[in-house]
Amino acid sequence: MTGVRIAGTGHTHFGQFPERTGRDLFAEASAGAIEEAGVDRESVEALFYGNFMGELAEDQGHQAPLMAEMAGIRVPATRFESACASSGVAVREAVKDIRNGESDAILVGGAERMTNLGTAGATKALSIAADELFEIRAGMSFPGAYALMAQAYFAEYGGFREDLAHIAVKNHENALENDHAQYQRAITVEDVLEAPPVAEPLGLYDACPITDGASAMVLVSDEFADREGIDAPVSITGTGQGSDRMALADREYLARTPAASAAASAAYADAGIGPEDVELAEVHDCFTIAEVLAIESLGFFEPGEGIGAAHAGETTCDGTIPINLSGGLKAKGHPVGATGTSQIIELAKLLSGEHVNSDAVADARVGLAHNAGGTVASTTVHILEATQ
Repeated sequence: MTGVRIAGTGHTHFGQFPERTGRDLFAEASAGAIEEAGVDRESVEALFYGNFMGELAEDQGHQAPLMAEMAGIRVPATRFESACASSGVAVREAVKDIRNGESDAILVGGAERMTNLGTAGATKALSIAADELFEIRAGMSFPGAYALMAQAYFAEYGGFREDLAHIAVKNHENALENDHAQYQRAITVEDVLEAPPVAEPLGLYDACPITDGASAMVLVSDEFADREGIDAPVSITGTGQGSDRMALADREYLARTPAASAAASAAYADAGIGPEDVELAEVHDCFTIAEVLAIESLGFFEPGEGIGAAHAGETTCDGTIPINLSGGLKAKGHPVGATGTSQIIELAKLLSGEHVNSDAVADARVGLAHNAGGTVASTTVHILEATQ
């Protein structure tokens, strides 16, 4: 079974671009990925593309062939939809396709246009990732859903809003010099605690922003990279996926995310490593409590111990396991269909020494990307290793 390397990456700035279309954003990201990979477009054999809300934001379905056209390739093109994990699933399927010998070079990525809908419109569009019958009809939104998860966590394990505030501060600090990031400004714990409330115990600075953007990668087989002389020092060595019941009311746990645990277990087994081998991670911090749930489900901290990790400096840039050196969804932004590939791009740059924050992990060889959909009803986990 062949290995899978990251040959090239492309990434738009994440931010508010209501005048730009999804196709325009993906054209930019895909062109960057193909150029960096140094491959001819004719060498690309497939497009695996993630998008969640194109029908709602742009009245545009059937996006895969459209995005292949924008990338300048005429290949079999498939769109993947798994809420905020859409491009994470696309990456997983691309990895499997290359390993199975179906393809040697695949363009994989995602895009989302959101800010043209406004805050209320985007919130409503995002809500369709929840259970329509038992949650949406009752007025559930994702800030409310994650607030319930935070309340359940505090009730079971303890914790304070200040602990969550340190996560937001850390991730904004990490994004300061990341040119991809939507928010390149520092905040303080006091800023977070004094921000307008959204859903108790979460305030404005506990939530990621509404974002437009796109990201893309060219993934290639080991044989293709060697044959074409491609400098691709980072490989995807593990992949896993997990699911949970859709509605929070139907779950056994609100203060844990079993889908992430299942995805992580599969990815660790696939890569032949354990959580103790991971040196940095990009996790799906759509809300500050989501980072806590992620780092526990991934096995970096025991249940109940993740809440104080940022406050204690364990997950900061100079901590024992830096989390979200890109700024995470919280500060880098969250154009949902693009997030999964964006996380992997940031990790690849960190591991190869090409990221603005690479000095924080100069000797790191193993990283992990955790991408979640909805209230973590779906999750992908990928292991990246610097192999050259």
